[in-house]
Amino acid sequence: MLKNYKLSYLPKDIAAGIIVALVSIPISMGYSLVAGLPVVYGLYGSLLPILVFGLISSSPQFVFGVDAAPAALVGGAIATLGITAESSEAMKIVPLITLITSAWLLLFAIFRVGRFVKFISTPVMGGFISGVGLTIILMQVPKLFGGKAGTGEGIELVINIVNQLDKINILSVILSVSTITIIMISKKYIPKVPMSVILMFLGAIISAVFHIEDYGVAMLPNVEPGLPKISLPDFSYLMSDTKTIVIQSLIIAIVIVAISLLSTNNYALKYGYKVNNDREILAYCAANVASSVSGCCPVGGSVSRTGIADQFGVKSQMMSVVAALTMLCLLLFGTWFIKYLPVPVLTGIVVCALYGILEIKMAKKLLKSDRTEFMIFVAAFLGVLLLGTVYGVAIGVILSFIAVIIKAVTPPRAFLGIIPGQRGFFDLARNRNAKVIRNAVIYRFSGSLFFANINTFQEEIENSIKDDTKCFVVDATGITNIDITAADRLMIINDKLRSKGIDFYITGHVGSVNDQLRALGAEKLVDEGVVRRTASLALRNSGIDKPYPYEGDENDTNTSIIETNEQLAEIEWAFGDDADAKMEQFAKEMLDSLVESIKQLENTENADIQDVIIKEAEKNASWGRFGLYDEDELLERIEMHLSELAITSHDAEELEAKIEQRRTVIEHKINKLNPDAFNMLSKHRKDMLEHFKNKNPKAYEHMVQRRKEHIERMEKTNPELAEKFKKLYNHKY
Repeated sequence: MLKNYKLSYLPKDIAAGIIVALVSIPISMGYSLVAGLPVVYGLYGSLLPILVFGLISSSPQFVFGVDAAPAALVGGAIATLGITAESSEAMKIVPLITLITSAWLLLFAIFRVGRFVKFISTPVMGGFISGVGLTIILMQVPKLFGGKAGTGEGIELVINIVNQLDKINILSVILSVSTITIIMISKKYIPKVPMSVILMFLGAIISAVFHIEDYGVAMLPNVEPGLPKISLPDFSYLMSDTKTIVIQSLIIAIVIVAISLLSTNNYALKYGYKVNNDREILAYCAANVASSVSGCCPVGGSVSRTGIADQFGVKSQMMSVVAALTMLCLLLFGTWFIKYLPVPVLTGIVVCALYGILEIKMAKKLLKSDRTEFMIFVAAFLGVLLLGTVYGVAIGVILSFIAVIIKAVTPPRAFLGIIPGQRGFFDLARNRNAKVIRNAVIYRFSGSLFFANINTFQEEIENSIKDDTKCFVVDATGITNIDITAADRLMIINDKLRSKGIDFYITGHVGSVNDQLRALGAEKLVDEGVVRRTASLALRNSGIDKPYPYEGDENDTNTSIIETNEQLAEIEWAFGDDADAKMEQFAKEMLDSLVESIKQLENTENADIQDVIIKEAEKNASWGRFGLYDEDELLERIEMHLSELAITSHDAEELEAKIEQRRTVIEHKINKLNPDAFNMLSKHRKDMLEHFKNKNPKAYEHMVQRRKEHIERMEKTNPELAEKFKKLYNHKY
């Protein structure tokens, strides 16, 4: 731990350690109650376990102690066993569960289970933790208004809350709601301030001064000063329900390893150091042994307290030593204040801490990006909430396997075409300028081809065949493996297509796939040239040569290939369905910057308004350099919104002139590329005008007039180009 330690680290480690200890007081006491133990055991769990962990761990800033998920799982376990919280029986069986959890952790370290953590599904873990967190919150809700904590699963907990509504104590509600509100606001505006600690002491002061217990507010019991008694748990309780205790301990161990290792490695990546996963698990084991002999519940990594330590610049696990020493002082000299702590205040602090473990952001992200993984998240969440932790984990794991199967069965696929004048093949669905090659179909399949997805593969091939199709090319660059079912089916597909006069090719795959084809009895595909190195070679073999003819090309030509990427519509390719919104965002960002720049230049005599738009484009375009097509569209959108700028008519005219100058440059560049590039620009402009016509008629009329004036001026400088535009716009201007 102290290898290469520098004395310059000590001030920050001391500060972080003291803050972590202070923050741990209300949280640990609250989680101790959740685990079914008296509050003082939460403090015990923040002494010896955190010290032992700090001496073994390879992570400089990770904080270990009494935490939400392990505490909740223990609380659920003793409820399943029919044991009353805070009873003498609970105080005997909880340390036993902790010790068995440490035994599982030792096995994990011996068998190097840490390397398998990366295979734990994030949605499963997120749903599981969120389910645990909400379950505990529902348990604690009655204590917010003067009732007693509930037991059982989600529905039972809700019923318990409803049944206790007649016990509402107004002062308890005021205290708990105020606590939650203040903490939530402070997290947003003053995150570095340990507000839970401040409110804990403030609650104690209010209690001591105003004797709020006389008004029905529940208080924590008196705690005698002193250190925990070190002893082994009573193993006789193991015989009461061995299966439940062992299984629950296993789940707790898995959760501790998953949460702690994932968080530890995230910090390691953030600060550029490495951690030894096996050593970390050994540290978890030792910390839980220390917690067990202290009479406490299982301990795990605390993401929230680690974040606090990080905020205060922690440099090493000397922080854990300082935190343990701080807790030692509290247990010896400061327990007297615990009896002054109002239960609603402590419960409010715990609820806020639990709210922090709910993976709400993850759920929103999954809902937007991946519905399958979102459903896995929800299933694990509801499984824990409604059925308990064991069933929740089981449901989540099963659904994870199903998700893997679904993704394997339906990998990313796309039909490809060309962009006239551009090298390569492009997704037809994500590139508006992409064209279908005449008489050919190019199909990209990105995943291993095997028995579970070969039907999808075949169906999409057959459904894409048209009457004029002469060549079908599989872009197999993403196929790295095939099985015997797929090999046999490829033979059938090849024979079927060739019987219809359609050439069938498999291209772009790694050489080992050819080896697999030969080994699996499909050597015919290799021998007869069905496999080709590239799609271009396959097309040429079918008599479809460069420049590729494409559907809608009246001249049956694609002219020359250019090397520049200027004509690609990158925004559409990058953002897909969100491309329109992104272009609007870029345009409005630039407009905002233009307003500010113009205001700054208003009082400058030599202000060159002509340079503003270019400078701001370079400085404020978060995408970076735009291609010609995207830049042209951006200029169109800026012009459409120009009337919204709070600037003088003269400045507006100057900006319009600059837009026109830049548009002229784009036109000349694209005109030099080839006719196809120019035609696509013109078509795109007409489409944009129709878009603006429906969205903003006033701006549309203004742009039409500006476009007419632009072409009239162009007739003087470049009559040939002006005539092209007049023809393409059907002499509208």
